[in-house]
Amino acid sequence: MAIGNRLKIVICGKSGLVGSKLEEFFNPEHNDIVGLRVREDSSVEGIAKQLEKCDVLINLSGTTILAPWSESYKKELRSSRIETTKKLVDAIAICKERPKLFLSASAVGIYKSNTPHNDDSQNYADDFLSALCLEWEAEAQKAKEFDVRVVEMRFGVIFSKEGGAMSKILPPFKMGVGGKLGDGEQMVSWIHIEDLLRAVEFIIRTPAIIGSVNFSAPYPLSNIEQTKILGKVLRRPTFFSVPAFLIKLIFGEGAHVVLDSKEVYPTKLKENGFEFHYEKFEDALREIVG
Repeated sequence: MAIGNRLKIVICGKSGLVGSKLEEFFNPEHNDIVGLRVREDSSVEGIAKQLEKCDVLINLSGTTILAPWSESYKKELRSSRIETTKKLVDAIAICKERPKLFLSASAVGIYKSNTPHNDDSQNYADDFLSALCLEWEAEAQKAKEFDVRVVEMRFGVIFSKEGGAMSKILPPFKMGVGGKLGDGEQMVSWIHIEDLLRAVEFIIRTPAIIGSVNFSAPYPLSNIEQTKILGKVLRRPTFFSVPAFLIKLIFGEGAHVVLDSKEVYPTKLKENGFEFHYEKFEDALREIVG
């Protein structure tokens, strides 16, 4: 699939940070960008019409994971991912000219904590988030039955000027009340939004890449290291900290997202020749706050 040619790119979840930045990156003047909304009452036939002759289908559907997880919210987390992905695959099945590539979101939360992982690691966590990601990816993988190239994008923490994790992290640090979360020993696997967008483009034009791909910078770091860099770059104190019990009180089971240690490496991207613009967190942070 040559990037130089005009592509039809369908994005499910275009209104979010990644979706809106992808639309901007691929430029509607140079490519046909279609925003797809899949609701409970969306018909598979209606979805299929929008997928016809599509070069790339990007699935970013899903309610935000950074919220308190009540039992009702966990059902919403699941249905917004699993049911949407199932409908997309059902639509692919009835297309006359099917998408050539299906890029479907996932997360590094799939992996077991406190151990390093490359893209082929099957050492998964035993918790709700990992089970959710595994089920999500399994639904996406069903598109392979219809000769579609499938890639699961396992996102680390996404950093951007426009939102994402930085919109929650920066304000307390700028006010001088930032600090480590829990004991601060947990590893954070992260990616700058620019590298994420470039990685999507790289995968489109690298047909050898299939299956799970870690969207994370080559140098994960501990929350303590991250805190020190934030203090240094922003020139603010970092002696405050948020105890683990308080994070658990606020987020409930969702505290796993903040407190679990995920040490993840982008082996598949690197081995295929992808070059990160932001390998180190300090460089990424300076660009964001600059």
